[in-house]
Order: sequence, then structure tokens, then C-alpha cells
Amino acid sequence: MKCLGVTGSLAVLLLLASCGTSSPDGTASSASNAVPEIPAAPQERFGTIWEGLTVDSGLVQSGQSLSHLLGPAGISAAVIQEIASKSREKYDVREMRAGRPWWIAFDTDTLQPATYFVYERSSTGYVRFSLREPYNVVLESYPTDTLIERATGIIESSLSLDLERSGAPTSLALSMAGVYAWTVDFSRLQKGDAFDVLYERIYVNGEPVGMPRVIVCHFEHRGRDLPAYRFNQGDGADYFDLAGQSLRKAFLKAPVEFSRISSRYNLKRFHPILNRTKAHYGTDYAAPTGTPILSVGDGVVIKSSYTKGNGKYVKIRHNATYETQYLHMSKRAVSVGESVRQGQVIGYVGQTGLATGPHVCFRFWKNGKQVDHLQEDFPPSNPIAQEQQDAFLTTVTEWKEKIDDPTFGVR
Repeated sequence: MKCLGVTGSLAVLLLLASCGTSSPDGTASSASNAVPEIPAAPQERFGTIWEGLTVDSGLVQSGQSLSHLLGPAGISAAVIQEIASKSREKYDVREMRAGRPWWIAFDTDTLQPATYFVYERSSTGYVRFSLREPYNVVLESYPTDTLIERATGIIESSLSLDLERSGAPTSLALSMAGVYAWTVDFSRLQKGDAFDVLYERIYVNGEPVGMPRVIVCHFEHRGRDLPAYRFNQGDGADYFDLAGQSLRKAFLKAPVEFSRISSRYNLKRFHPILNRTKAHYGTDYAAPTGTPILSVGDGVVIKSSYTKGNGKYVKIRHNATYETQYLHMSKRAVSVGESVRQGQVIGYVGQTGLATGPHVCFRFWKNGKQVDHLQEDFPPSNPIAQEQQDAFLTTVTEWKEKIDDPTFGVR
């Protein structure tokens, strides 16, 4: 892995220990407000234009705009407006976000306004603004290293903790949950389930950035091997099994990620509040208040309301056969008539209505009758097209050889 170092006089100029930060009004801030861990920039990051300049730096604060940052640096409102206008085709300054780093460069031996402004738009790239005519704007990317890494393990407690124990980033759990969202209910993992995954990580200056991306994974769940191979048929990458069947199903397995089932579909359930036997036509997923609730499939919202029993709830019609309902929300995020996509946030976990704790009661209708969705077998999405079969087979063969080699991807 290549780590990019700091070279030349630029190291002295951009070391944060020697550069103060600025508050929104342009005054120097205390050491306790110093920009945390923004590395000194290597010469190739911003180019040789930084030699001989004094550099100020900071983080964009909530509510700050380009004017708030450049005004205290001596840039007039008219020039700021011209810069914002000229840069729009390459980068719209209204997209600047709080918490992202910035740098402003001044001529060291003059009292002239600032010369350059750099905004780090992402962990892999930045925008450089020239503050002198003709006000050029340049989008650049940092040099990156892309590595294939491996994680293997056996489920002892939770996927996140067991990934961490294996030395992998816990964020890999989210990536894996996305891959298997249609085939594995991660609230029902069992001890002894196992994973072997090759994933891609991007590094900048030796530090990982962004989410890890699964390339191939074999997940053993309840004694069944569930392979997933990443392949792009031309309409975006997706995941397929060894036979070329998509892992994407018509519906997600659960409306809440990393929750637990606190009560199942049960026609003879004893109600904990009403103190009598009352059929429970849904599956309760317990999760902290405020946890996002996801639509399990594409559809149209047909109800977004409140009742004494259901609390705040949403009901979605997916097609002529299927409808789903989500009860006891703390807050609804969609309205009647709104079209929703699979995985879209439609509300947040709460305990409104007849509920003893924060959870979502998930109900599923098939042909107008409420059924246990955990017992339904849903059809897969589009498989590998005939004209893509050879390319898919080549990809699978290549990656299967790598994942079958226990030393590949081990760091």
C-alpha cells in the first residue's frame, strides 16, 4: 500500500500545528477548536501553487457559505458572486457541507486578499478555486490505492462484532446486509453461521475512505451456503449466485436493519396490554426509537395515518397481490399517494398506539389476506441475461479461484 508523504517547504506551510483556524467571523479560534487530524497536504495534492504561501484552514460550520469563508479573507462580495457563478458548471458551491475541510492561501509577504481557496468535497477529491482573475475552478482527485481484503469468521454474537474480531471494519456489516437484504434476515442469525468475504477498500494517504464494497461472499446461514458474486450486466452492478440468479427479491426480508424479532405472527397470541388472547397478524421488530423503517418493496402509499391501536402507521400497495403495513411509528416520512422505492425510509421506530416498547409491527397482505411473510417464498429478480452468460462465468471463475485460496486477500 502506498502512503503519500509530505515534501518540501509545503510541509512547513500546511502543517496544522503552524496554521490557525478561523471562526465563522474570521477571527482566530482557540487551540481547542483546531481542525482535527486534517493531514498536511503533499505537494502533488494541491500543486506547486502553494509554495511561498501562508495557509489558513478549518472545517465548514453549519450555516456557512462561500461568503462566510472568503469575506474575512479580503474577497469582495462581487468577486465571490462571480466565482460562484463561473464555477457552477464544474461545482455548485451550494453543495458545500458542514464538517468538510477547507484551506485558504495568502501571499506571505503582501497584504493582498487571498490567492486560492480549496474545499475538500469528499474523502477522495477537492475543488481548487483561483481567487484572482480569471477565477479558474479545478476539480481534482487524490491519488488512491484500491486493495482487495478478506474477512472470515463464525457468528458468535453479532455480525458487526464478529467482523471486528476478524480484523475487518464494522462498516462491512452494512455492505453485507445490503447484499443479502433479500435472502438473509440479519435479526435471525444463529451461532455457527459463517462468512468468507472478499471486499474492496479505497485508501487515500494510507487511510481507508468510504464504505467497503463486497466483491464476492460466501455466507453460511442455517447450514446453507449462500454465495454472492458482484457482476454488472450493463444496468448497474448487482449480486448473483453461482447459477446466475439475482439475490435481489421482490421484497426485503425485514423492514428494519439489525433489529430482533420480539413477537411473531401468531393467531393465538396473548396480548400484553389487553390481557386477553388476540390474534397477532404481524411480526414485531424491536429496535431503538428513531431507527429508520424501510419499505420492503416498490409501491404506492395508500395510508399514512394514526389510530389508537396502530399508533402512527403507513400502509403500502406494492401491486395487485401484495400490500404491507408498518405500525407504532414515532414519525411518518411519507404521505398518501407518494411512490416509494424498495429500501426507502418511510418512517421511524417508536411505540405509539398499543405498544409496550419501541418496535415496528410489520404486517403483510397477500391477495387481501394477512399472512406470515417469513413463510412466503418470493420470486427472484432478473437473472443473468443469455448474452451475458459467458462474461458472468468468466467473472465467477476468476473470483471463485481467489476466494478458494485461503491466503488471498489476507493482510
